[in-house]
Amino acid sequence: MAADYLQLGRYLQMQRELRGLSLDDVARQTKIPPTLIGALEAGQSERFPERIFVLNYIRSYATAVGLSPDDVVNRFHEIPEAPRAEHFDPQALEVDRRARASSVMWSAIAALVVVSVLLALSAMYDLAIRYTHR
Repeated sequence: MAADYLQLGRYLQMQRELRGLSLDDVARQTKIPPTLIGALEAGQSERFPERIFVLNYIRSYATAVGLSPDDVVNRFHEIPEAPRAEHFDPQALEVDRRARASSVMWSAIAALVVVSVLLALSAMYDLAIRYTHR
């Protein structure tokens, strides 16, 4: 059970070394930059990218060294300071979506009114010019 990033990193490094794989071997197999693999193994969480990328990197790493990806991801989730998935309320998301759609609609209507007013003023100006120069 991993209690922190360093313990998880040591576990990953030990498993890689037990299988006789170099850091570069894992980097080639996973297409994860060697510097990021080094950060994972060193427990340097400040160098990690966004959560979704870390989870995918951990899964790829685990697969490359012959571990269960789910087991390693579970170890990551056991770390108290590990970033958690955001939970979204579908109703709140729908309210936000409708508000944005409504805002876009009203902006389009306002733009249409402004263009119509400008066209009307232009037409009136043209008529005024024609009748004053006769």
